[in-house]
Amino acid sequence: MLLSWSAAAVIALCLASFTLTARRVRAPSSTGRGGLAAALAWEAAIVLTLYAFWMKAADYAVTSSSGAAAHGRWVWRVERDLHLPSEVSVQHLVLPHPLWVQAINGFYAVVHVPALIVFLFWLFFRHVDVYGRWRNVGAILTGACLLIQMVPVAPPRLLPGLGFVDTAVRYGQSVYGTGGLKIAPQLAAMPSVHVGWAVFIAVVVILVSTSRWRWLVLAHPVLTVIAVVATANHWWLDGIVAAALLPVAVAVEAAARAGWARRPRLAPAPGSVPTPVPVPTPAPVPAASGPVPLRTDALR
Repeated sequence: MLLSWSAAAVIALCLASFTLTARRVRAPSSTGRGGLAAALAWEAAIVLTLYAFWMKAADYAVTSSSGAAAHGRWVWRVERDLHLPSEVSVQHLVLPHPLWVQAINGFYAVVHVPALIVFLFWLFFRHVDVYGRWRNVGAILTGACLLIQMVPVAPPRLLPGLGFVDTAVRYGQSVYGTGGLKIAPQLAAMPSVHVGWAVFIAVVVILVSTSRWRWLVLAHPVLTVIAVVATANHWWLDGIVAAALLPVAVAVEAAARAGWARRPRLAPAPGSVPTPVPVPTPAPVPAASGPVPLRTDALR
């Protein structure tokens, strides 16, 4: 079960309060476990705030089921025009194997959010110098997906007339419950945040990590695509659009960072900073060109 938006907001508020209190008690330049705990708590507060906003905004992304079935069939026709393989054929490969189906249902329901959490922890502790940049890219990617999801699109599982089976409902593993096309939040199928996050994680790990094993992370988006298609939760195009949004998010983040770096610096107000008083430099004493004569009168 996903963390509710209200619980995430409360936890974020508590973590932010802890961080601010720790900063008051400790010196800003302090290091060690206390400083690391405060930094981690602050980042966790940011991520949970973004998560709470995403969860709450998703409730308002799709408020009507009008046109959802027609949009889903339109996606189906576009895929046929593009000669993409049928999602029904993928389902037929796993439906005869109940254990496979239940495992895929569990992967779809459980792995999505924890995988992102593990990724963010790894990025924070191992590559903190680029953590903020990629965290922002992930937030932009999720926000872009949310904007597109305001157009209701029925997922394949809600169009049984095309031959699809809702595997999660069949085995009692549904995270959405019953209601079908009457439940508006279930119609935010385009694009797939599952695929978007999985591709995002894989790309960042490959770009940031120097381990020779980093390429194994590609298994995550591959398994995610298989899971969302085989369970009839998403169309191929849902994943394609989500993956295409990643370079857009990277470009937006880079442009925003460059604009922030070029922002004009405000000059201090007159009188706010005391003008330094110039200290006169003493004139150099010329070196003697020869021996200095001894004044014998001074010894008398």
